[in-house]
Amino acid sequence: MWQSCKALLWRDVQLAQRQGGGLGAALAFILAVLVLVPISVGPDLALLQRLAPGLMWLSLLLAVLLTADRMFQQDFEDGSLDLMTMAALPFELVVLTKFLGHWLTVSLPLALIAPPLGLMLNLDVASLPILWLSMFAGSLALSLLAGLGGAVTVGLRRGGLLVSLLIMPLYVPVLIFGVSATTMMMGPQSPVPSLLILVAITLVSLVVAPLASAAALRAYLQ
Repeated sequence: MWQSCKALLWRDVQLAQRQGGGLGAALAFILAVLVLVPISVGPDLALLQRLAPGLMWLSLLLAVLLTADRMFQQDFEDGSLDLMTMAALPFELVVLTKFLGHWLTVSLPLALIAPPLGLMLNLDVASLPILWLSMFAGSLALSLLAGLGGAVTVGLRRGGLLVSLLIMPLYVPVLIFGVSATTMMMGPQSPVPSLLILVAITLVSLVVAPLASAAALRAYLQ
């Protein structure tokens, strides 16, 4: 079973590297936000520093959403998903493996790259470690929830906008506690409670998202 999961994960990682576009487009989106926001807000460095944690998380969230509809679309169109449902591997585990492939190729690299880019917004250097940690913990939840939206809309043409409308409310808790952890680090409070809640959200998503996504995909395939 684990060899099958490993083979499927390696397949998705290789396909993402060959096709390209996903990570590059998401990174270009983050850079565009970080360049345009200081121009629109003005040269107030104190204001930019206060806004930096929220803007970093918001740009990461939206960048991950850009790639959500690609997670199952190609496999659905070429019939690979039908074969995956007939494999010996439980379909929920197949879906979870595809989520992990998206996390490894898109969300995790963005979570590692984004915090240093926050220096363009006058982000406090001392808050970089906690921003890295919170984005690392929350990036998996972003991929899981984005995959849920991609599964629900896999049979719809131009479902990218619908994915955003469906998943955005589920992203709100991740955004709140991710930003809270970083802003508390910049103040007198401890960021640990917010980080623990962020980890809890990720663990709940890790259980619920594959089950719900597998059910939605089966409904489309039938």
